[in-house]
Amino acid sequence: MTTIDLPLLPLGRGKDLSAERGVECPGDLPAASDPDLVARAAAAKAALGDRVFVLGHHYQRDEVVEFADVMGDSFKLAKDAAARPEAEFIVFCGVHFMAESADILTGPEQKVILPDLAAGCSMADMARLGQVQDAWDALTDAGIADVVVPITYMNSSADIKAFCGRHDGAVCTSSNAEVALEWAFAQKGPDTKVLFFPDQHLGRNTAVLKLGYSLDDCVVWNPLLPNGGNTVEQLRAAKVILWKGHCSVHGRFTPEVVDELRATIPDVQILVHPECAHEVVLKADLVGSTEFIINTIEAAPAGSSWAIGTELNLVKRLANAHPDKKIAFLDKTVCYCSTMNRIDLPHLVWALESLVAGTVVNQITVDPETETWAKLALQRMLDLPGKTSRD
Repeated sequence: MTTIDLPLLPLGRGKDLSAERGVECPGDLPAASDPDLVARAAAAKAALGDRVFVLGHHYQRDEVVEFADVMGDSFKLAKDAAARPEAEFIVFCGVHFMAESADILTGPEQKVILPDLAAGCSMADMARLGQVQDAWDALTDAGIADVVVPITYMNSSADIKAFCGRHDGAVCTSSNAEVALEWAFAQKGPDTKVLFFPDQHLGRNTAVLKLGYSLDDCVVWNPLLPNGGNTVEQLRAAKVILWKGHCSVHGRFTPEVVDELRATIPDVQILVHPECAHEVVLKADLVGSTEFIINTIEAAPAGSSWAIGTELNLVKRLANAHPDKKIAFLDKTVCYCSTMNRIDLPHLVWALESLVAGTVVNQITVDPETETWAKLALQRMLDLPGKTSRD
């Protein structure tokens, strides 16, 4: 049986546990934490008072975001942390690259803590500094590096952001990728090219659907192959060089499920994140960042039907918050972001109680040189027109 043979049910309105794995996954998240852990988290946070500021990413578990002072997506949260200079401790309930960005933007006396160091990002890991440097050397050998502007998605490591800072590039979010690419193409004359990493889908969707480039203007750089799997002629002809990276959650949504949803749910509107594959985005009604998705659902009329292509924790939270709307997950086989969900209540309690006891655990630090160049790339983004604080 293929996945699209299985029934699709709106979240919270019926379930088929044998098939609807997108609603109740086998080996689902643990049951709600016991009252002792909840009480301990509350007590530790109260004991720390204004010394601690807890950030909660939208993809986090409900049991964790309950204790967040603010919620948001990666760059918004890092900026929120920077706006709280009085907080001695920033506890980032997200993943590693987000905590790095918070450390870059906060003061030197502030300490950024990630409750579980294993909370990483598979997309960020798909572009390693050594691989990017090798790619730059290959572009140099091809005679085009002097007209290439590197743009990295916020979902990347600090050293990748620093690479962009060193090479006249910038950072972007999913909200401002269009203006970031427009800026990049204006930097080095009519022959300018963009090297976009680590998410090929955001880069392709932005270049083709927002800036009007064709798919033929784009090539994919596979870091495991010589010249990224391209000929020198292909690299010289390309306008956009897309790193072969993707989000393990958004990359799983398929156009076939979109077609089935349209056939089974009357008047359904398909709302997806631009990290989804190009074929999925083409079939969607609306495409936008996490904040865009949240705002769209909040503004939608009662009785409207939606299928959302983004991380399941957020989709379930939206479904619970808007029972007057029919909200379905766009897939049945994708569960939660496994690395994001490493931040659970036991880890949060341990981190907070350790701080109460005077022990700083899992502090995330970015070395001064990397911080300097990464902050330059981030500042270039901040200087762009339009919205830059959401991704």
